[in-house]
Amino acid sequence: MNSSKMVIRRMTEAELGLALDWAAEEGWNPGLTDAQSFYAADPDGFFLGELAGEPIGSVSAVCYGERYGFLGLCIVKLGCRGRGFGLKLWRAAMDHLGDRNIGLNGVLAQQENYKKSGFRLAYRNIRWQGEGRRDEPAGLSDLSAVALEEIARYDETVFPASRMAFLSRWIRQPKGAALGVLGERGLRGYGVLRACRRGFKIGPLFAGDSETADLLFRGLASRTQGGPVFLDTPEANSAAVDLARRHGMAPVFETARMYTKESPRERVDRCFGLTTFELG
Repeated sequence: MNSSKMVIRRMTEAELGLALDWAAEEGWNPGLTDAQSFYAADPDGFFLGELAGEPIGSVSAVCYGERYGFLGLCIVKLGCRGRGFGLKLWRAAMDHLGDRNIGLNGVLAQQENYKKSGFRLAYRNIRWQGEGRRDEPAGLSDLSAVALEEIARYDETVFPASRMAFLSRWIRQPKGAALGVLGERGLRGYGVLRACRRGFKIGPLFAGDSETADLLFRGLASRTQGGPVFLDTPEANSAAVDLARRHGMAPVFETARMYTKESPRERVDRCFGLTTFELG
């Protein structure tokens, strides 16, 4: 059976849950309720590969407006690899994203292959693992008390595109937390904690300075009640790396952030924790 017989179509939200199960099998440790938020970001941006009616592969190609997109969740099931299915899914994703500046977080072993598709390295991301806390500091506000429009405006000072539909769900996840630090002029930073297949992840963790980022980290980590906590930092922000080390976290994994065009005008210095490896 050859790769030309694979059918690629758009996923339903329920099928996105299947792709996240595959991601868990790969050791990527997705969140327990990622599907709802991911799908809201771009319902047309998730593709399923089927062979004789059986799902065998996935890819995500999320469009953030007309200029920016992000590629992820490129998975082919064991037993179906090495037969060209992954390449066909990749091409479907790239076609969907079109002429946008496309970003991805790729495993380092595949970096040369991504370069062949026109991607260029921007910086490395480091995943850190540590232990949660039990003492929540003062000075934090629940994001439910902050207007979504204000959260989205602040988010756009760090993330290179608007993602209102995604954020509206991301900050309201069950078994998680979403906290902010408020100043006289509004938000000074915010962060989200989400429950994952193993432990919790903090992301995004966006802040205007190291002190605010540290306060948010301690507040979010306290909501884990001592369980494992993970943080994905851009190596390009040395203050983010310092934060992880200061809290006794250890590096466990890394990816390469790459783009097809120039690095977008994102404020990496305000990014102390990526939102997700899959959606940017």
